[in-house]
Amino acid sequence: MARTHKGAGAPAPGGSTTPSTPTAGGGRTRRRIDRSHWLYIAVIVAVAAGILVGLTAPEVAVQLKPIGTAFVSLISMMIAPVIFCTIVLGVGSIAKAATVGKVGGLALGYFIAMSTFALGIGLVVGNLVHPGEGLMVGSTGYEAPASEEAGGTAGFLLGIIPETLVSSLTSGSILQTLFVALLVGFALQRMGTRGATILEGVRNLQVLVFRILAMIMWVAPIGAFGAIAAVVGETGVAAIIALGTLMIAFYITCIVFVAVVLGSILKLVTGVNIFRLMRYLGREYLLIVSTSSSEVALPRLIAKMEHLGVSKPVVGITVPTGYSFNLDGTAIYLTMASLFIANAMGTPLSVGEQISLLLFMMIASKGAAGVTGAGIATLAGGLQAHRPDLVDGVGVIVGIDRFMSEARALTNFTGNAVATVLVGTWTKQIDPERVETVLSGRAPFDEATMNADGHGSSDSAVDDAAAAGEAPSAAAVAADAETGTRR
Repeated sequence: MARTHKGAGAPAPGGSTTPSTPTAGGGRTRRRIDRSHWLYIAVIVAVAAGILVGLTAPEVAVQLKPIGTAFVSLISMMIAPVIFCTIVLGVGSIAKAATVGKVGGLALGYFIAMSTFALGIGLVVGNLVHPGEGLMVGSTGYEAPASEEAGGTAGFLLGIIPETLVSSLTSGSILQTLFVALLVGFALQRMGTRGATILEGVRNLQVLVFRILAMIMWVAPIGAFGAIAAVVGETGVAAIIALGTLMIAFYITCIVFVAVVLGSILKLVTGVNIFRLMRYLGREYLLIVSTSSSEVALPRLIAKMEHLGVSKPVVGITVPTGYSFNLDGTAIYLTMASLFIANAMGTPLSVGEQISLLLFMMIASKGAAGVTGAGIATLAGGLQAHRPDLVDGVGVIVGIDRFMSEARALTNFTGNAVATVLVGTWTKQIDPERVETVLSGRAPFDEATMNADGHGSSDSAVDDAAAAGEAPSAAAVAADAETGTRR
């Protein structure tokens, strides 16, 4: 059976965020609500206030636009270090996963295929729904540079190479940052133990970067208020309808992706019904909904997949790696949000721009799951690399980003659970009879093997990855930065 994971217990009934925990004297004390929930509430209140101001005093609301712009500037400031750290660590994780042979190869191949497919689905749905079309949030005056002026393909490729190795982090060119990050990552792979030491330094730098990003996200309510107020002040009720359409389309897309795409693959390969698997993971879903992050359920997913009948090596490799590389919900969100911003600002993305954006997001999104603000930073990075004129539109998304975080987290979590069962089946390291016994309820999971603390600690995610011989996911490291002040 699975080993005990610290800080990863069952959520309180009904998904409460304030479960009671046993004390040394046998009594029970009420746990304080996590700080991130106060941020969530503050964003909701700020969005409502922004809509109210935009509808009742549009002239005043339009003057609040600089507030949203300032918040976007803070996010933009963090794009280069976020991309650099996640890519460097991501490449290192790929190398570690690949060394374990067939399991790592199958897992990584599946992750890349499904992430790309999810990005493609986001683009298809976005082009069918046309979210944000007709809003005309602001005239950006964007004009694509002529091929002669830009130097054509040769000029584009030469522009990816920075003047110096360090200047890529300060030039504002995300493609240069991505290029250098890939070079550094692959170089570290060839350095053996010395490279591992440097990689640990990058991991510590990432903790700092995400701690700063977490601090910035605490002014998200102010930024959301200014951005939403300005948009509603300019466009009226149309902005509310457009944002609501994007949210509904995103939720429906995630539901269809899980039920149809993942469900079909799981049924065809393993014969397992995805709804039975989801019922087995019901407590984890409650925990994810209550925290808006799939990271907190990582230790429990490891324990439950082992209990289900998947071998420990497969679980130890697939789950931690999947938390960085198998981000189906995040992939769908990034592409749909990009199309929304482009349409809302009156400068839609061309087919070529959509394809290049998909390729960029496929690489840049790795390692940013579960971290408050990382999705926004990745979204801004993709737009900065392809259409810098659209970065200001990120402020509009901030207002509803938190509303879509649950769907992202639930989709990511389900995708990793399905991936673990699939990889176990492909490598013949799963017990089909045990799977049927567990899913039928004849062998319930022993909650006593998990700590009673329902909110957990991201340390457990790092520990699980280390025990499996993996680099911890970037999200686990970053979540540790965010929760460090609470422990």
